[in-house]
Amino acid sequence: MNDVPRGRLKVYLGAAPGVGKTYRMLDEARRRASRGADVVVGFAECHGRPLTEAMTDGLEVVERLRCGYRGGEFEEMDVAAVLARRPRVAIVDEFAHTNIPGDGRHPKRWQDVEDLLAAGTDVITAVNIQHLASLKDVVEKITGVPQHETVPDDVVRKAEQIEFVDIPPEG
Repeated sequence: MNDVPRGRLKVYLGAAPGVGKTYRMLDEARRRASRGADVVVGFAECHGRPLTEAMTDGLEVVERLRCGYRGGEFEEMDVAAVLARRPRVAIVDEFAHTNIPGDGRHPKRWQDVEDLLAAGTDVITAVNIQHLASLKDVVEKITGVPQHETVPDDVVRKAEQIEFVDIPPEG
């Protein structure tokens, strides 16, 4: 029997790519760390945005796992390293991400997050609305772009908190 209480999940749900989910997660990480919380960045995808990258300054960032696949080299979250570190809170971006196969990793990042939660780590993550499994077909009909990376709706529904992130209207 596991005596470790399950971690809590918070999801930043984005209206679209680029609305600031990662920035908001990192801002929350910085605020929590400034209040003494044990926070690590398990994985943050800053997409080359300097302001977002600067938000990692002063935060502990777990080194990424380098994976070879089909002749290329990719970086993935090192779930084992995050689990070994045992932080109170982990920032894990790209909730719907499909992991590179191999090394015993789960197929999807949301499954990695489940491992962190089961180990008692609170996780703050981000996903765009088009990656919710129930909206996959609707989004494809509207945009013409198929969505290959999805998160089951019930996984997102288990979150203790969901915060919607949209581009603010310009006034």
